[in-house]
Amino acid sequence: MKKRLSIILIFALVVTTYSCNSGKSDSDKALKGEINIDGSSTVFPITEAIAEEFRMVYPDVKVTIGVSGTGGGFKKFARKETHISNASTLIKDSEIQLCNENNVKFIGLEIAIDGMAVVVNKDNNWVETLTVEELKKIWSPEAQGTIMKWNQIRSEWPDKEIHLFGPGVASGTFDYFTDAIVGKSGSSRGDFTASEDDNVLVQGIKGDLLSLGFFGLGYYEENQAHLKVVAVDNGKGPVFPSLETITNGTYSPLSRPLLIYINSEAAKKEEVQAFVRFYLDNAPVLVKEVGYDPLPLGKYAEQKLKFEDFLKSLN
Repeated sequence: MKKRLSIILIFALVVTTYSCNSGKSDSDKALKGEINIDGSSTVFPITEAIAEEFRMVYPDVKVTIGVSGTGGGFKKFARKETHISNASTLIKDSEIQLCNENNVKFIGLEIAIDGMAVVVNKDNNWVETLTVEELKKIWSPEAQGTIMKWNQIRSEWPDKEIHLFGPGVASGTFDYFTDAIVGKSGSSRGDFTASEDDNVLVQGIKGDLLSLGFFGLGYYEENQAHLKVVAVDNGKGPVFPSLETITNGTYSPLSRPLLIYINSEAAKKEEVQAFVRFYLDNAPVLVKEVGYDPLPLGKYAEQKLKFEDFLKSLN
């Protein structure tokens, strides 16, 4: 009798487990479609990590992610070539105008916060800190052809050339840095090695003792064995970028929100809704895993509510 009862209980457990898993699996497999994403190289690692997990739950939804920089991504977004745009800066008025001209409505959601790292070669033994004014002196348009050597920044530094590396002009990181340091978005000297791919910048600085560059903190943290981060002094003393200093605002002015923008027509699709909800639910963990700083949990709750209200407005 005990044996028969055990068999019945085991069978019931198996049936219950299968029923639950089967229901989840059927629901997941029923969701199909394609999601096209492009934009910021800084946001790319976060979105890619989200997409990898999403594919495991929704294997029949194809998620493709390009890296054209924030500006390049917004151009594709405005032409209705993508459903979601990764952005490391707020959308510009000119980009909003382009969206309006093509009847593209959208919503922007914050998904993380990030600091920009100012970095030099690992073997650089003279630079520990730079002031905001010194960074402006190096990167302003007037510096081109004029500020060419390290000892022009501080007299005790070497009488050797500065070799500069930075994101391309289509990058949100470039826009943010120039706005925060030079005082005008996009205003910069042009004689530097530029790339939309931050890994190219990492390799360039890694191989050049006289180099100086900037990019998202996450890329420094991935490569800190080969690079040296510089503390930035905004007048209140030198501060290194970290989760604590970015979150509490002391690493200023080089910290910023990271965002995704969703096309309103795409947002009507179940697979896009599922992806965005999955993104916001899993961002607190995955953002940190790829080396970025998550928003406070309350902020994610605000973004979820914002997205749901946006969906209701589309009906």
